[in-house]
Amino acid sequence: MADHPALLVTPLEDGKVRCELCAHRCVIRPGQKGLCRVRENRDGELFSLSYGHLIASHVDPIEKKPLYHFLPGSLSYSIAAPGCNFRCQWCQNADISQISSTNEPGRPRFMEPERVVEGAIVTGCQSIAYTYTEPSLSLEYNLEVSRLARDAGLKNVYVTNGYMTPEMLELTLPTLDAANVDIKAFEEDVHRRYTGAHLQPVLDTCVALLKAGVWLEVTTLLIPGINDNETQLEGVAEFIATKLSPDVPWHISRYFPQPQFHQIPATPPERIFHAMDVGKKAGLRYVYGGNLQTSIVTNCPNCGERVIRRMGYSDPVVHLNKDTCPKCGFRIAGVW
Repeated sequence: MADHPALLVTPLEDGKVRCELCAHRCVIRPGQKGLCRVRENRDGELFSLSYGHLIASHVDPIEKKPLYHFLPGSLSYSIAAPGCNFRCQWCQNADISQISSTNEPGRPRFMEPERVVEGAIVTGCQSIAYTYTEPSLSLEYNLEVSRLARDAGLKNVYVTNGYMTPEMLELTLPTLDAANVDIKAFEEDVHRRYTGAHLQPVLDTCVALLKAGVWLEVTTLLIPGINDNETQLEGVAEFIATKLSPDVPWHISRYFPQPQFHQIPATPPERIFHAMDVGKKAGLRYVYGGNLQTSIVTNCPNCGERVIRRMGYSDPVVHLNKDTCPKCGFRIAGVW
């Protein structure tokens, strides 16, 4: 498959272009690539190098995204093309997200958009998840897949770092049903140092997604000594509670050392439990600990009744009367 012309491009002088896809807004000279390494300027025209070249396609439980309040117990057809616009030093998917001489974006097999939708239907999935790497970089391909998915009665889900421009969101939102956004730190200097990107565009994306009616959940990978101080924990919790909604679930995941970031130890479980308490004190109704060897329970915020119980990613046990608590009738936020 030939490389695909890119959307969201502003021509500049001397053959340069500005890519308007993500908040980096790279100015790219002829023959050069953007920071993501998957968009290239060829004689003044920008091309997507990873269009349809899927480096991963799997069937996952929707809980693995993680999305706990969106079609619980359903399967999601998960796809990814190479590339990321962050440089997270602890990335667990660096082998497929970071482009190098041994990981060229056009090398993986090409899959027609129609085949993705067919794969989702054949495997009994209720949604297509754009995940594992940064999905916003595959805008052109994802738009085609998501429109076909909608026509087939499937939902579309993004698992993303949220570093999107308003222009990118304008194109994506009409066919997007749910998203999980990583808030990786809540101090600008920390976020910038460890991801290579600013914090505010991520927060702006969260607000825009919720305003557009997309079901939103937030994840923070808690890393000792980096983003687990009280200022940052309280900052994320307060942002979700006041700028988003107390109904937005917050997933706080335990970090385990990665080969390229082995100097940081695993997050002690008690730090996860403490962060969960911070979220609850801020008024969040649904706070979850991730990567812990415990069952995960959703309780009714009104009466405390257990309404969903999960053991890992296995089928959750759901005790809901449609979308309400069977004991007190309180509506449990989500897409059921």
